[in-house]
Amino acid sequence: MFKQVHNISFPISEPHALGQDEAYFLLKEDGRELKIRFHDYDQIYDRPGLYEQLFYQRLRCASPRKARDLLTKVLQDNRVELNELRVLDLGAGNGMVGELLDAARVVGVDISESARKACERDRPDAYDAYYVADMSRPDAEMSAEMKSWKLDCLTCIAALGFGDIPAMAFANAFNLIRPEGWVAFNIKETFLQESDRSGFSMLVKHLLVSDTLQVHHLERYKHRISIDGRALFYYVLIGRKEADIPAGILSSLPRS
Repeated sequence: MFKQVHNISFPISEPHALGQDEAYFLLKEDGRELKIRFHDYDQIYDRPGLYEQLFYQRLRCASPRKARDLLTKVLQDNRVELNELRVLDLGAGNGMVGELLDAARVVGVDISESARKACERDRPDAYDAYYVADMSRPDAEMSAEMKSWKLDCLTCIAALGFGDIPAMAFANAFNLIRPEGWVAFNIKETFLQESDRSGFSMLVKHLLVSDTLQVHHLERYKHRISIDGRALFYYVLIGRKEADIPAGILSSLPRS
């Protein structure tokens, strides 16, 4: 992959002034200075190497390798090899996670056409198939095609919360995984606090206490640093699916 170096800087701000979903950076390009939010993914993906330079070099994001390594360990503890599994990577982006997964099949899905194009440009061998779809409202034809992959593992890394992937999209992807399949995802630590009553927080709490998911590993770790140097902590969860998320729970989830 061609590694273009971009001229990026962070704004002067009071510590803690910007929330994680409000943070932005400045990009000098063609004599202009652009203000781009961290969650303006299409603008970031359109520029080769910018995503990696921003999140992995400057902000030291550790999540893809952390999740992959823990998933591999849990599987080995259960006498399962990653290369035996068929993985659905939800929120695939430009293929950072897919590239790390040495699985029998790896299928990516993302709502962004820019993400798919970036993946084809930067990591064309990361996925066996890449779908551009709104998983909170999947059409019947696409759902049937995805089921034909006989998926038995779901990964969703650095993509949940902040409105990036709605709770319904995650639930629909979860229900595509075969019973006794594996699940690996991470979430910001505050989503597990009792005070968080968002739809996604409620869904995760349901998974933790119900018979839907058997938790094998739950760990708090440093996801990355913020623009003012603070550590941002996430939880990573590795578990085994026991059953689909029931209709009663699905009906209570927001679709956006």
